Amino acid sequence: MEYQYHIFSPYRVCPLGAHVDHQHGLVTGFAIDKGVDLWFNVNGSSQIENGKWKIENYLESHVHLESQTFDGVVEFDIATPALVKQGDWGDYARGAKFALQKRFKLQKGITGTIKGSIPVGGLSSSAAVLIAYVMAFAKANGIQLEAFEVMKIASEAEREYIGLNNGMLDQACIALGKKDHLLMLDCESNEYRLIPKAANMPDFELGIFFSGLTRSLMGSDYNLRVAECKTAAWLVQAYENIPLKEQNKTFLRDVSENMFKIHRDKMPPRFARRAEHFFSEHKRVREGITAWETGNLEWFGSLSKASCESSIHNYECGSPELIAIYNAMLTTDGIYGGRFSGAGFKGACIALVDPAKKEQIEKEITEKYLEQFPQYKNSFKVYFCKSDDGARFV
Repeated sequence: MEYQYHIFSPYRVCPLGAHVDHQHGLVTGFAIDKGVDLWFNVNGSSQIENGKWKIENYLESHVHLESQTFDGVVEFDIATPALVKQGDWGDYARGAKFALQKRFKLQKGITGTIKGSIPVGGLSSSAAVLIAYVMAFAKANGIQLEAFEVMKIASEAEREYIGLNNGMLDQACIALGKKDHLLMLDCESNEYRLIPKAANMPDFELGIFFSGLTRSLMGSDYNLRVAECKTAAWLVQAYENIPLKEQNKTFLRDVSENMFKIHRDKMPPRFARRAEHFFSEHKRVREGITAWETGNLEWFGSLSKASCESSIHNYECGSPELIAIYNAMLTTDGIYGGRFSGAGFKGACIALVDPAKKEQIEKEITEKYLEQFPQYKNSFKVYFCKSDDGARFV
């Protein structure tokens, strides 16, 4: 079938600012040149005269989606109230409908096909898919949305419909990203900067080392870690005699690092470690911005490695597979630095790499990883990519 529209929604990587967006922290990220493609027609439209595309005989409000990644067909009516989750890949389209319906009247559905370019795991493919659907449904219904609005609607869909208590890092990188720029987002104020690559910065690419294990954050300890961070904030506020709010309105950004240091030793160690990660990551992001602005990739990379160490020891995430990849990265020439990608529960590691050494990097990481985990010989993958612009119509 020929399609009227094509959306490319990139995946994202976050070199600094791990696990802090849901606590209103500071984060950084890139949109990359790998992602999700959504091709679609608007149901109820007229066929173009030259016959290059045609609309299937669906009702105007019908949504019909197929995937080149997952089995089955997803169908629903976009004009009716959003249904509860169905437990299939179509929940992301239903989530986009849910969040848009809170703001707009939706009448026209789409007929489309979606495809991802890299296996699921650690690159925020779910956020990329949600943003693509939000943009497609908005286009079909004549709704004009700025990139920041797309970001907020997609984030709301993931929290309130999908049920993942994340912040807006993923959506911000995907919606706002710009080629050769580092995005810095303050998740408390939603203020952001797109910082250009320094003129003296050496060339780099982004290495993605996929462990071979896909994972859904809904099946991990992601939401538990969010609750632990909020509990750490509660404890500090309680020691300080600060009136407590509901947990969903409580964030580590609400308390100062000095308050935390005063009461750290009184807190249960689990919660103290979560807060320690938050405050140390806040500092690393600020230092990382300076490193990026001055073109110092060695410094920037070392901060990314320190972020991963804190993720392992303070935030306590990282499967044996991811830790094995990370350790391999530490002893491989040509890697400036890197960390777990995404929430750090299976998935992938990412790294800033010297493009001249890509071939040797791929060889060494593959050998070191498969020596420990030979069972992933057929699913372990290495990709190299570049920064890219955010989600857009192609």
